[in-house]
Amino acid sequence: MTAQFLVLGGSIFALLGAVHAIYSLMDVRSPRRLAPADPKVAEAMKSTGVRLSRGRTNMWDAWLGFNLSHGLGAVFFGVVCISAGVYLERLSLPKPVLLIPALVGLMYFALAIRFWFRVPAVGIGAATAFFLAGWLMY
Repeated sequence: MTAQFLVLGGSIFALLGAVHAIYSLMDVRSPRRLAPADPKVAEAMKSTGVRLSRGRTNMWDAWLGFNLSHGLGAVFFGVVCISAGVYLERLSLPKPVLLIPALVGLMYFALAIRFWFRVPAVGIGAATAFFLAGWLMY
């Protein structure tokens, strides 16, 4: 059952990450999803540089890049968890290693509650519950 819980939790992360990455890519041409509700804010972001980049990039491009890399990171994490579930019997991992997905999930869950919105919080909460259940049953 542990393997199925890893696959379920990983699938949720991969799906949420893929949607986030797709929305980020779509916003490159037509900002409507991860864009500010006030179009003036997006315009201000486009005309404001990032100090760290010394004028190389603006806040809008950095925002899109952050969101895209965040989505791809969630996809990667999900795929790693799915792979661990599929190959769990062959890997013979020690129990503490299987706590890692749950801990990562808890960190994402805390971020979702504090900074994001309902859909990712619910999805991440469910995925983390699957990871914890899998760890307990291992």
